[in-house]
Amino acid sequence: MTNTTETHRFERPDDRLDMKDRGGIDIMKTAQGSTGMHAVFEPGWTWEADEESLLGHPDTCPMHHTGYCMSGRLVVRMVESGEEMPITKGDFFEIPPGHDAYVEGDERVEMFLFEAPDPHS
Repeated sequence: MTNTTETHRFERPDDRLDMKDRGGIDIMKTAQGSTGMHAVFEPGWTWEADEESLLGHPDTCPMHHTGYCMSGRLVVRMVESGEEMPITKGDFFEIPPGHDAYVEGDERVEMFLFEAPDPHS
């Protein structure tokens, strides 16, 4: 653990998942291992068509997400159960691995995602 305060800006991300005209995810990492992501998904975006290949073609999204939705409507589907949950502006959310998702409607989805440092690393 450090005693240094850090700031980062999404205008200069450490990494980016570029989904071309369907959006992207700008990724920031702190020295302690926390991750912040700014995700933008355009109308018509689906996890299967626009993000799955960037993650190596898993059957479902393998990541756990905690975040806040700033705009739009993202429908998250838990693949095994078929349960669907809409996430809309103002929602603070938690999504377990094993999902896929799609933008519903004609408004862009914008959200911030947060990940704590891995205590095992």
